[in-house]
Amino acid sequence: MEDKKTVLLHCAKELFAAKGFKDTNVADITKRADFSVGTFYNYYPSKDKLFAEILKEETAALMKRIMKSVNLEDDPAKLIKRLLILNMEGMRSNPILNQWYNPDVYNKIEKLFREENGLQAMDFLYRDFLKLVQKWQTEGKLRPDISSEMIMAIFEAIIRIGYHKEEIGLQYFPDLQNHLADFVLKGLTDYSKKETV
Repeated sequence: MEDKKTVLLHCAKELFAAKGFKDTNVADITKRADFSVGTFYNYYPSKDKLFAEILKEETAALMKRIMKSVNLEDDPAKLIKRLLILNMEGMRSNPILNQWYNPDVYNKIEKLFREENGLQAMDFLYRDFLKLVQKWQTEGKLRPDISSEMIMAIFEAIIRIGYHKEEIGLQYFPDLQNHLADFVLKGLTDYSKKETV
């Protein structure tokens, strides 16, 4: 039974990467897997749920690669900037994760995560980053007067601004995100330096 589920997931991943979430349907997935449409529904209640599972796997793999590729002992401002850049580059270079930049797809799948798992549903994206932020706050390297969750929300806002490139103006990207990250990091780290002087 698990083999069929794995085949469906693998076929769906190929199709989502090639055609995108919106242009892939259940019939496409089952045709590629050489299964009936009914077989699909034995394992997944919807295409959305399957896509959400694939996104979760791809995101976890990206986060694992990112965390292995950085020096966690680096200066917080330098490390956070590097983490943000690696996250944005990783999402843009992965055809499945890149679909987060489509507001329709993002809103639909994020809503699914939150409906099923509550407000903490997206924590899998940021768990390792959150632990780092909390560690730096404890060490006095980042502002202690802003909650670690709020700091993570600020970082998420920097990433999410990429979803609005067309509205803001494509000519400003990626420089706009880089400048925002610099300003935020300066505010988070300079404050901690002033407080300890």
